[in-house]
Amino acid sequence: MRFIIAPDSFKGSNTSIAVAGAIERGIRKVFPDADVIKIPIADGGEGTVDAVVTGGDGALRRLEVTGPMGDSVTAAYGLLEGNRAVIEMAAASGLTLVPEDRRDPLRATTYGTGELIEAALDEGCRELLIGIGGSATNDAGIGMAQALGWSFTDSGGREVGCGGGELERIAAIDGSGADPRLSECRIAVACDVTNPLFGETGAAYVYGPQKGATPEMVKRLDGGLESFARVISRVLGRDVHAIPGAGAAGGLGAGLIAFCGAELKSGIEAVLDIVGFDGFLESTDLVITGEGAIDGQSKYGKVPVGVAKRAKVRGIPVLALVGDIKDGAEAVYALGIDGIMSTVNRAMPLEEAMRLSRPLLEDAAERVMRIIRIGMKLDPEGGDR
Repeated sequence: MRFIIAPDSFKGSNTSIAVAGAIERGIRKVFPDADVIKIPIADGGEGTVDAVVTGGDGALRRLEVTGPMGDSVTAAYGLLEGNRAVIEMAAASGLTLVPEDRRDPLRATTYGTGELIEAALDEGCRELLIGIGGSATNDAGIGMAQALGWSFTDSGGREVGCGGGELERIAAIDGSGADPRLSECRIAVACDVTNPLFGETGAAYVYGPQKGATPEMVKRLDGGLESFARVISRVLGRDVHAIPGAGAAGGLGAGLIAFCGAELKSGIEAVLDIVGFDGFLESTDLVITGEGAIDGQSKYGKVPVGVAKRAKVRGIPVLALVGDIKDGAEAVYALGIDGIMSTVNRAMPLEEAMRLSRPLLEDAAERVMRIIRIGMKLDPEGGDR
């Protein structure tokens, strides 16, 4: 038999890599000679680089880059075969890199994210996947673009500095010094939010406060984003404001579109594409996916449903192993998931279930395999393949 294991991480307890390993151990207790392929998956957020590098048999590269507040930080990105790279902007420009008392989106910069892109270009990569969740920034990607050679000047022709507070000063954009290799690249941005660049549902108003913005800062940042969008439209002829996801990561979504020619995609779809998930489905008997909890919201861009949609096209059954089955989970049955199995095998506190996550996953996988074995005995044409 051939199984594909393609789970998300179980937040707070296990990475997608650890989850896949535990499920494989459970499978082999019943089918020791099964063909098992592990493809750890993420949705473009934290853990995407590790998952994709593991699933795509890639390599990590670490380097010193500029952190969100200008300090040096060590960040990693992933290299895959075929001149491909995967980057998490949070590794260089993320909120977790900034202590709460230092958070200031007027100053925070995406410059380090641009340095990661530049490093990937130096490695020969021409297909990039960039996850943009968890940012500390609200600079519309000008820091990222500055690292790649773009120039932003005020009405007096002076180069502006870093951070969202500089957006309101920008009067001109010059791409003559931009890295020419960008034009050779295909860049997909893993983005699962639909916020526009500015306005009440834009980057500053929705995400600014969690990055340290006061109400006064939010108004200033929003005004800067609106002003900058007008300059982009006038100089580059690109109306980025209303593109769904333009406001993601403090406007980095818009910046990647405007300065790198990027395409915003569903996080899970972008990840499945770059690991070549569809190519593994040939002759597969069962796909096993999973996440920490499954509910009615899981149908919106979550890993299990993204995986199931791909398998459903080929008529391959899909099982979800999850820590918790919540209200509305039945909605996923119409989207390609054929069955759900909870890892919890008795009443226990959440803390215990998280602590025992790996043995519980292994046990649940074994239970499922034993049920499959029963079905094979009931089927007159059943048997190992």
